[in-house]
Amino acid sequence: MGIDIRKAAPADAASACALLRRSIEQGCEPDHRGRPDVLDSWLGNKTPENVATWFAAPTNHAIVAEQDGRLLGLALLTQAGKLALCYVEPDALRIGVGRALLAAVEAQARAWNIRKLFLHSPESAAIFFERHGYANSGMDKACFGLDCNLMWKSLDADEDRGSGQGKRFCNCSQ
Repeated sequence: MGIDIRKAAPADAASACALLRRSIEQGCEPDHRGRPDVLDSWLGNKTPENVATWFAAPTNHAIVAEQDGRLLGLALLTQAGKLALCYVEPDALRIGVGRALLAAVEAQARAWNIRKLFLHSPESAAIFFERHGYANSGMDKACFGLDCNLMWKSLDADEDRGSGQGKRFCNCSQ
């Protein structure tokens, strides 16, 4: 009854899109607070057609998490080192789905020789990423208008050094 991680396929797009929308509408409610302007913008590109395109793009690495055939989460890494998507079914939070997705994405990033990952995290998920070694570089406006935390993680850092708290986001010196 473990969590299975596999490469996402365009055929997963409809169920993955539904998961994305549920996760944003329900799990991220403290972030958008039901404000139609933010919610509509955030959900605007979350269509099965767009998700299928994201999954099929050769510069993306998209994965899904399943348990007993049920889709529980998805993540998408770009070759630019951006964790563009990392969402978990609201009723499957805190059972290891997010942790498994992050581990798989970070392994792919290392295989692509990506040294740093970055993402925009809504406030409700920032603590999760910090617990997994991502440094919080402060607030930044996401493309859909929500104030998010700009998070990053150096993949070549010694894991025993902690979460990197206090560091600023910058690729220039490493």
